[in-house]
This record gives sequence, C-alpha cells and structure tokens, in this order.
Amino acid sequence: MPDEHWKKTPDEHDYPAARAYLGLLTEPKTAKAVAKALQDAPLQTAKAKDLLRASQLPLLPTDDAEVRKDLTKANDGEKLSPVLLVRGELGAWPLTVADGYHRICASYHLSDDADIPYRMVDLPTR
Repeated sequence: MPDEHWKKTPDEHDYPAARAYLGLLTEPKTAKAVAKALQDAPLQTAKAKDLLRASQLPLLPTDDAEVRKDLTKANDGEKLSPVLLVRGELGAWPLTVADGYHRICASYHLSDDADIPYRMVDLPTR
C-alpha cells in the first residue's frame, strides 16, 4: 500500500472510537486521558506484519466487511486514516489497537511489509 493511501493525520472520529474501545478495557477516566494523549502523539510508521505480531491479533480475512471496505478505499485511491495504538508492556500485555485494526489487516493483505502510519502512547501509570 503506497504512502499516498494514508492520510497525514487521523480522522477526528477516530479519537472517540478509540476512547469507546479503551473504555471497555480500562476505567473511563484513563480511556479519556489516553484518547486525548493520542491527539498529540507524533506520527510514526511500522510494518503491517509487526503491528499484527505486537498486538497478537489475528489477521482478518479479505472477506471481512470492514477489511473489504478499507481494501476498496485503498484500491480506489482514497486515503486511509493512520491507526491509534497504546503501547504494550513486554510480558504483561500486547500492543492495543485502539482504532484501526481493520486498516492494518487491509494493508497487510496488500503488502505485509507496508509501512502503516500510527500514533502511539503509553498507558498512564496508576
């Protein structure tokens, strides 16, 4: 997936989506703080295969509705939003994909070696 298929910044609706997902994993105050921190995190890149490995999530098939939608967007030249991540802790928990799991899978299907832009923060300590 060439770089031109990726936006320079995540879509605004990605942050509330990340907050909602994180709210299922942690208390609402922490989810809100992490979603806010993601807005200020620098944009970085990593390979699709490495993001899947670090998150320990399975590769979704190309016939998954959301993956198919993202593949169609990429093939039509529409830019995809960078993904939002929360860093894992080695041996304790994997990388958390707060928003963009389907986009990672779509990118992997096009090229497992593709660079995917992301914003990532650490989970705040208690």
